[in-house]
Amino acid sequence: MSERIVPAGRRIEEESFAIIDREAGAHPFDTRTWAVVRRVIHATADFEFQRTLELHAGAVAAGIAALRARSPIVVDVRMIAAGLPRLDVRCLIGDEDVARAARERGATRAAEAMRKAWRLGLLDGGVVAVGNAPTALGELQRLVEEEGVRPALVVAVPVGFVGAVESKEAARRLPVPWIVARGRKGGTPVAVATLNALAILAEDATP
Repeated sequence: MSERIVPAGRRIEEESFAIIDREAGAHPFDTRTWAVVRRVIHATADFEFQRTLELHAGAVAAGIAALRARSPIVVDVRMIAAGLPRLDVRCLIGDEDVARAARERGATRAAEAMRKAWRLGLLDGGVVAVGNAPTALGELQRLVEEEGVRPALVVAVPVGFVGAVESKEAARRLPVPWIVARGRKGGTPVAVATLNALAILAEDATP
């Protein structure tokens, strides 16, 4: 992934990371976890994520293993998929049957898209990233609790004011590895940065 950056872009990225390392100072993260947190800071220019981005103890290893195994990656909105052109990302929110089911059930398309991903067998062992729709995260939680779904990793970083904080706090209690941006902040850039960081780590991992 990183080899597609031209030399000038590489220099800017390296300088940016050096600035982040210097301004962040001492932190409690190990090398691989910091690679994720630092890339989120780089994508958002927001050092608050150094404090609010929390990672389950097994999250980075689980994400690397899933990506190396080419497990499904399910996301809630197309913008996340657009930011990950080299990964095989599935976003079902625009499917006609999803919109129809949402109207019939009085639900959101994001929640129905998560239900469809479950019916297609994409969630068990997959990576699920929610950057915008708390209802998608809420439906995923229900599927985990009631249907026994077990994703390899949940990236729970929806942004917003209605349901975002609550859905992310609930994600921290899931019996699977998770990465959560606590509080109101999050969104597509955070989801994309997190998955890109894991993809680079997966490429660099020893076979």
